[in-house]
Amino acid sequence: MDGSVRIQNSSLERKVTFLPISDLVTNRRNARTHSPRQIQEIARSIERFGFNNPVLIDERNQIIAGHGRIEAAKLLGRERVPTLRIGHLSDQDKRAFIIADNRLAEKAGWDPEILAIELQGLIELDFDVELTGSTDMIIKSLGGAAQESPRGPGS
Repeated sequence: MDGSVRIQNSSLERKVTFLPISDLVTNRRNARTHSPRQIQEIARSIERFGFNNPVLIDERNQIIAGHGRIEAAKLLGRERVPTLRIGHLSDQDKRAFIIADNRLAEKAGWDPEILAIELQGLIELDFDVELTGSTDMIIKSLGGAAQESPRGPGS
C-alpha cells in the first residue's frame, strides 16, 4: 500500500441538517428495540449533554440509525433533530449497516478498573451518574472497586 486512504462519501461532503421529526421515515426493518426506560434515559442524556449524535438518514429521509434518539426527542417535545444524510450506501448495504452499527457496539467491553475510577470520580463530584446509563447496582459495585484501586480516582 502507498499509505493513501480511500474515503467513501467524505465527511467534507456531509453536513448536519436539522429536520422536522415529521419529515423522517421510521425504518420498518429496524430490528433494534428500545424500552420505555431506555428512551427516558436517552432523553435525560439529550437534556443534559445536548443532541450530540445526529440521526443518520438516507436520501428518502428514512432513518438508518437513531430510532431511539428520535423517540427521546419526541418525549422531550422536540420538533426538529440533527440529521446526517448517508447517500453512498446501496439498499443492501443500508440493511447490513443497520445491523452492524448496533451489533458491533454491543461487542465492545469495559475496563472495569478505569470505569470504576471514572464513576467514583463523578460520584465524588455529586454528578448524577444515572445520566451515564449505569444502574445503581453497577455504580455501587464499581464505586467500591474504585476506592480500592491503587491509582485512585482521577489518577
